[in-house]
Amino acid sequence: MLYVALDRNHSEPIVKAYEQATGRVVDAHYDVEANKSVGLRRRIQAESANPRCDVFWNNEVVQTVLLAQADLLQPYVSPNATDVPAHLKDPDGHWTGFAARGRVLIVNTELLPDPAQAPVGWPSFLDPAYANRIGMAKPLTGTTAAHAGMIIARDGWEALQRQLSAMRANRVRFGPGNAHLMKLVRAGELVFGWTDTDDYRAAETGGFPVAMVVPGQQPGGEGLVLIPNTVSLVKDAPHPDAARELIDFILSRQVEASLAAGHSAQIPVRDDVARPDHVLRLSDWKIAEVDWAAAGAAYAAHTDDLEAFFNQ
Repeated sequence: MLYVALDRNHSEPIVKAYEQATGRVVDAHYDVEANKSVGLRRRIQAESANPRCDVFWNNEVVQTVLLAQADLLQPYVSPNATDVPAHLKDPDGHWTGFAARGRVLIVNTELLPDPAQAPVGWPSFLDPAYANRIGMAKPLTGTTAAHAGMIIARDGWEALQRQLSAMRANRVRFGPGNAHLMKLVRAGELVFGWTDTDDYRAAETGGFPVAMVVPGQQPGGEGLVLIPNTVSLVKDAPHPDAARELIDFILSRQVEASLAAGHSAQIPVRDDVARPDHVLRLSDWKIAEVDWAAAGAAYAAHTDDLEAFFNQ
């Protein structure tokens, strides 16, 4: 059984391609936007005494790290992962990253036509000129939770709390997800906001007046936060041999190329994998350095704090 947090319209074609190539039938379970990655992680935890899932395809990394730290994943080093950069895979083989998304800013160019006024990152969300006109998803699930965990691990919970409080004081609008935020910006209800490269691409291909800002590129900037999909083998998986075969397929170069060419415009973590021109090439950008094990631990330690902050 396969649990998948990546949007079904992006991941299901990969599952179908595997079935066609191998003749196997995959029992795939897809999560929803409201609780993806977190919901599946909790499901695997709840089933730990009698695992049902063989392979966990997560759309980010922090929830995967939490499963590894809870000893609910077993190591598997796929032969197709040898050229995946070391910082995008677990050193003990519990998970491997691939097909990443970047944390970027989406800007409505009708509301902010001057490139000189483009936001640069977190400081832009404290500009009173944009009070109640900018937004981001609550950092409780998915890539926003991963981003929050990274910041807590680097700067501490108090630093993130101060930032979120200052954003709230500037009436930043916190919503349920990155796709929701993207829709508000493309419709002109917001000027700009945090989202992921795949959601930006959906707005761009829809013909909306939007532009993408890759943050953290200025001198001293942290760089682009890159959040990969991850795939892992569940501990005591009922079908381990078939699970390893599926993981090998998911980590293949052709799958990364397919996800890059698809509507989600996923970013290959291997620079020489084929991609359309609109998909970022990692060697062209400053990339943030992230200790994902530390980010996962930091997120776990402060999940209750984050939920309490947004339930005030």
